[in-house]
Amino acid sequence: MDKKNILKEFGRNLKAERNRAGLSQEQLAEKIGVSYGQVVGMIERGETNTSLSVIVSILDALDLDFETLFNRKKN
Repeated sequence: MDKKNILKEFGRNLKAERNRAGLSQEQLAEKIGVSYGQVVGMIERGETNTSLSVIVSILDALDLDFETLFNRKKN
């Protein structure tokens, strides 16, 4: 799986989990300590390769483990 597809898959899963938690992009951004919801939107669209610290904050805010957020199937 190439980098672009990894980012898009991660973003799709993040959006689904954020919606499941009933949070807007702005609300999640506030919970994870980023400046505005557009950052979350960029991650969800696979437009940015975010830092590990942001990923950990997302996992904590949504009460998820990494495997739930990124269930990668190996070929």
